[in-house]
Amino acid sequence: MNILNINVLSGPNIWSVQRPRLVVMHLDIEGFEHQPTNKIEGFYERITALMPGLYEHQCSEDEPGGFFVRIKEGTWIGHVIEHIAIELQNLAGIDAGYGQTRGAGAEGEYFVVFDCADEESGRLTAEKAVLIAQNLIDEIETDIDKHVEEIRMKNFENSPGPSTASILKEAASRDIPTIKLEDNSSWQLGYGCNQKRIAATITSSTSITGVETVCDKEICRDLLMSMSVPIAEGAAIETLSELKHSIDSLGFPLVIKPANGNQGRGVTTDITTMEQAENAFKFATTISNRIIVEKCIPGFDYRLLMVGGKLAAAAKRTPPHVVGDGMSSIQQLINKVNSDPKRGDGHESVLTKIQPGPATTFILSQKNYTLNTILKSGEKLYLDYAANLSKGGTAEDVTGLVHPSVVKTAERVSKITGLDICGIDFMAETLTKPLSETGGVVLEVNAAPGFRMHLAPSKGVPRNVASPVIDMLFPEGKSSRIPIIAVTGTNGKTTTTRLIAHIMKEAKRRVGYTTTDGVYVNDELLMKGDCGGPKSAQLILKDPTVDTAVLECARGGILRAGLGFDRCDVGVVTNVTSDHLGIKGIHTLDQMANLKSVVPESVHHTGYAVLNADDDRVYAMRKNVKCKQVLFSMKDDSTRLRKHRNEGGLCVVLNNNTVTVWDGPDTHTIEHIENIPLSFGGRAKFMTENILAAVAVAYTQNVSPNTIRRSLTTFTPSPELTPGRMNLFEFEDYDVLVDYCHNPAGLEAIKEFVDNSPYLYSTGIICGIGDRREEDNFEIGRISAEIFCKIIIREDTDLRGKTTGESPSIVKRGIESSCFNPPVVYIPDEKQALMFAMENALPGTLIMLCVEHIEQVTDMLKKMQLKERKKEKSDKQDEKVISFDKNLPLEINMLQQ
Repeated sequence: MNILNINVLSGPNIWSVQRPRLVVMHLDIEGFEHQPTNKIEGFYERITALMPGLYEHQCSEDEPGGFFVRIKEGTWIGHVIEHIAIELQNLAGIDAGYGQTRGAGAEGEYFVVFDCADEESGRLTAEKAVLIAQNLIDEIETDIDKHVEEIRMKNFENSPGPSTASILKEAASRDIPTIKLEDNSSWQLGYGCNQKRIAATITSSTSITGVETVCDKEICRDLLMSMSVPIAEGAAIETLSELKHSIDSLGFPLVIKPANGNQGRGVTTDITTMEQAENAFKFATTISNRIIVEKCIPGFDYRLLMVGGKLAAAAKRTPPHVVGDGMSSIQQLINKVNSDPKRGDGHESVLTKIQPGPATTFILSQKNYTLNTILKSGEKLYLDYAANLSKGGTAEDVTGLVHPSVVKTAERVSKITGLDICGIDFMAETLTKPLSETGGVVLEVNAAPGFRMHLAPSKGVPRNVASPVIDMLFPEGKSSRIPIIAVTGTNGKTTTTRLIAHIMKEAKRRVGYTTTDGVYVNDELLMKGDCGGPKSAQLILKDPTVDTAVLECARGGILRAGLGFDRCDVGVVTNVTSDHLGIKGIHTLDQMANLKSVVPESVHHTGYAVLNADDDRVYAMRKNVKCKQVLFSMKDDSTRLRKHRNEGGLCVVLNNNTVTVWDGPDTHTIEHIENIPLSFGGRAKFMTENILAAVAVAYTQNVSPNTIRRSLTTFTPSPELTPGRMNLFEFEDYDVLVDYCHNPAGLEAIKEFVDNSPYLYSTGIICGIGDRREEDNFEIGRISAEIFCKIIIREDTDLRGKTTGESPSIVKRGIESSCFNPPVVYIPDEKQALMFAMENALPGTLIMLCVEHIEQVTDMLKKMQLKERKKEKSDKQDEKVISFDKNLPLEINMLQQ
């Protein structure tokens, strides 16, 4: 078997508009196309023994054991690999249940599709599933646990920590979209100008000065002390002599800790001798030059989590420890504690395994213990001074027990430090009484506090502390989204996208839009190139200046990676015609329509699908959308439009050559088509369709008819505004029309334009496209013969898999198949072909160039226009009539001239 390609799709896609992420593996099963599972001896017995959990896969039988029935009766190996991939992830603790396997259009080739949690573990799962299937066929022993562990670790490496994950989960529950940023902890919540960002529990609203303040324990101590917050008596020092002076002042017991540190690193508590103090001082200096010496306050370690200045949760924390049984060594006791299934490595489980570190070594040395020491029965040994869960500590929820006065102190501290989210550590015998009664103090304030102890405490009630975070970031009435307008179709996508963006900009929106030319924000080009895919879409959605997104969604991007957003507010389909067929599993127009329908099917139920009622396949998409529909049509007598209008639907139509909106019974006249520059005086019917679609979108977004009208009359097609889309260059004796025009439908549109234009002659410079079907290139030739008086066949520099001359020969056959017989010239180079056409053009000729290198051609034509204008100006000066006054000398006459 051979893996041809693996893609990971995010957002709505051709396989599912609901699943957030899918693996699509293009697999060639080679000879197994003719060898289903019931023809592979012993396969059923081996797979049921290796992966018994597959019994729960119901498959098409809709009952447990259904998949095993399929294997016994005979199914294809691609289907088996799909189920192996799903089961591998389930065994790795990843929630996966969706999958399907479909033919890719060539014998033995399949698309194997299944759920995944992240791209890297998804790709790894696909590779492992193929390997395991091959091993089952070849009767090679497989260590399934090893493969599962590799997938689990890869997923863990690419997953957010528990704090971040809880915020993302809460955001999802409130329909707030998320985008991963630089790493697993950095995420964007919301889109465009309504976004917020988090890095673990630091938010885009977190005060930088607040973080700086609390990260320096000395500065934080001084600030809290100046504000009469109860803290432990102490001082900041740098030398041993200062340490001795502090001990003389404070006495024992003491706490010594670094001024700059976190997660309890370098902290020593309950110091009772000078020797212990000196050792603790040296231990702390491994973390920071400045050291805090404080009076040791008796009691328990409490953490109060504050969000938006309010108490979100409180926990009583206990440092990692073991209790002796009189028989086991300290290391054996640690191993026993770590065997608890609730404990795992890092943050992957509710609790973290105890890992002896520098603090453990220091504590043991103070007691003259080693890890091999056997503790007495009942003896409790703390293995760290810090009670952090990351060190192996435990937490008990005490949120409901905190005294109101302690809550007020915590609220005041959070306001003093200026942090929107912080963890305040208290030391007190209990928090059920005021600190003034217990002698309790504030130990320190932490930025970016961990949520795990509150989400899943060792004891007590779990607290959804992510909820107040989302409440703070997105208070009631604050949207997390911006309008997303997605545009797809075979032809007209880019022009429609640009026109919509222009109208929305005229309506005072801050528009970001993507096209196959580039990415723009308010018409400023940010990125050049073919940008009709999901990465470009996310660039716009991540831009905090954008309040409206208009996104061109090209075929390739949808197939390769999905839409890149979870849903849109308006989905436009311009048309579905023959182009890009025979590529990546899309072989028919119906399959292409199914692909394009992803866009309207991804529209939210309150949004609009804008559909071309004159295109049968686009019109049929209305059956699968779950939103409101807008139909547009060139035909004011369209029965489809009339029916939709009578049902109260919204329509945009060319009525008596006027762009008109039918909103149920209401009629809004926008503008006569001949007054809209993009229509070329009404001659470019295909551009009129784009205009109708754009008007429909604008109307759904509450843009007034007057603004729409003004926008249409100020949008002038040009190489700058619509590069490669009907760019007309006028010369004295002829015109040059430059257009990408890369498919038969595009040429049919050009034919209609030429037929409606007053040109006496026409010359077409055409080419075949290397990755298109032979019949499409043949059709380009046939249609061209019907349009042009003369034809020049050129060749793209990017042959797209063809050999030199191969595509032109197919086009030439198409020309020869026509009953027309225009003269044909072969000039491969684009510029040379254009120069030849211009040099041989008769007055009244239209030269139409199917362009490849739009910028180079545009620059050349602009220079030629400039040169012609200069020549015209010079000629006029030469033709100037010189008159003489017979009464004046010759010299004066010449001066006057």
